[in-house]
Amino acid sequence: VQLQASGGGLVQAGGSLRLSCAASGRTFRTYNMGWFRQAPGKEREFVASISWSGSSTVYADSVKGRFTISRDNARNTVYLQMNSLKPEDTAIYYCAAAPAGILLTTPGQYAYWGQGTQVTVSS
Repeated sequence: VQLQASGGGLVQAGGSLRLSCAASGRTFRTYNMGWFRQAPGKEREFVASISWSGSSTVYADSVKGRFTISRDNARNTVYLQMNSLKPEDTAIYYCAAAPAGILLTTPGQYAYWGQGTQVTVSS
């Protein structure tokens, strides 16, 4: 599966952005999807994941209550709605896909990755 992330940009603290990740192929609904982020000089970290059906989600503590992951299997797209953004959310955001199963939070467990989209939150 090929992934294409979009929707990043520059926003002030407290603002919102919605990231999208479009997937190619008819097998999208067989994959769990995840969002990760990587800030300069830091390791890639887990943000959120969603099951193939959309019925289960997991969030990093740092974004819980502010970010919402969702998916539309008819459109082969997964979303990340980000509200109440903070400067520490600044990073390149990546979407990733893993075969359906338990929800995964480690980057190495995801087989497919998008190219990343930059999110910058100014104070």
